Amino acid sequence: MHIPDFKLERYFARWEFAAPYLLCTSDIEGWRMAELLALADPEARARWEALSLGYTETAGLPALREALAALYPGLAAEQVMTFAGAEEAVFVLVNVLLGPGEHAVVTWPGYQSLHEVARATGAEVTLLPLREEEGWELDLAAVRQALRPNTRLLVVNFPHNPTGALPGPATWEALCALAEERGVYLLSDEVYRLLEHAPARTLPAAVERTSRGVSLGAMSKAYGLAGLRVGWLACRDAELLRRCAAYKDYTSICNSAPSEVLSLIALRAQEQVLARSRAILEDNLKRLDAFFARHAETFSWVRPRAGSVAFPRLLRDMPVAAFCQALVEKEGVLLLPADVYDFPGNHFRLGLGRTQLPEALARLESFCEATFARPTG
Repeated sequence: MHIPDFKLERYFARWEFAAPYLLCTSDIEGWRMAELLALADPEARARWEALSLGYTETAGLPALREALAALYPGLAAEQVMTFAGAEEAVFVLVNVLLGPGEHAVVTWPGYQSLHEVARATGAEVTLLPLREEEGWELDLAAVRQALRPNTRLLVVNFPHNPTGALPGPATWEALCALAEERGVYLLSDEVYRLLEHAPARTLPAAVERTSRGVSLGAMSKAYGLAGLRVGWLACRDAELLRRCAAYKDYTSICNSAPSEVLSLIALRAQEQVLARSRAILEDNLKRLDAFFARHAETFSWVRPRAGSVAFPRLLRDMPVAAFCQALVEKEGVLLLPADVYDFPGNHFRLGLGRTQLPEALARLESFCEATFARPTG
């Protein structure tokens, strides 16, 4: 297999642990171990204390799969499979489903693996652009037009990375019905689900709405536990999950035992964990509303409806990559230019989920005022 460099991850490899102010990360502020363990119920705490550091079951700890299945009304534990992060789940599923002569449709901009892994299998990929001027809304007519007789997989990501877009219920139901009608698997990247800025907007998971739906989840975003590297697929197709398990024998084989128990603790304390995440986002969105109002000549943005990222646009006559480079070098603040998505325009990804956002935003504001100061005299 030949696959291009992952531009976003290569960019982070250069800067993520060097820049002191990360204003573009997609996760929520990570939990500290002691704080998470304090949430454990007695049974989970006993599991932690008695944990043996051996191999685990390929499909995942049964108790963890039960907790994950509970996120999807009507699903059973055997309809959930865990992986070493959402990235592995994507890699395995796409390789199981696609190959030469087959076709996939993928929303764009988006996380590179969602389309590049499909290309690496030999399948043809159609990128389906979301557009700022349309509020980053999903165009169902464009989806329908992109589908072909040999389309095997439709990939969407809502809440969306990097725009924060979220379709309305009617659009979502129509999309799920379209996948069912065409017999196309719908891979729904739902790693930002449960981070809707108005919780009433939370959509049903794809696995709940269509037999062709495969819902992708992870502990990384809504739960603030990226370091655990636990992701999952929820799917009603038993044969597809069996094939994924067989493929996983060539990747991670099984998950980390400590990560599984810590994930179980977080899921059982979901109400408290999600409340923390939502509070961070709510505070940071208020600050960003005020920031963008003060700098309307420099930036435009479509306010995100959900998730922990946004995709503003630099309005000044300066390439966004140069802007981001100068910002991190002068102020130590990291933003993610749209170049890493190969997406046109002067957009950049902004992260909403870290507690250091006020300090990072103050440095960004100082940089903008110095860089774009009106000439005097």
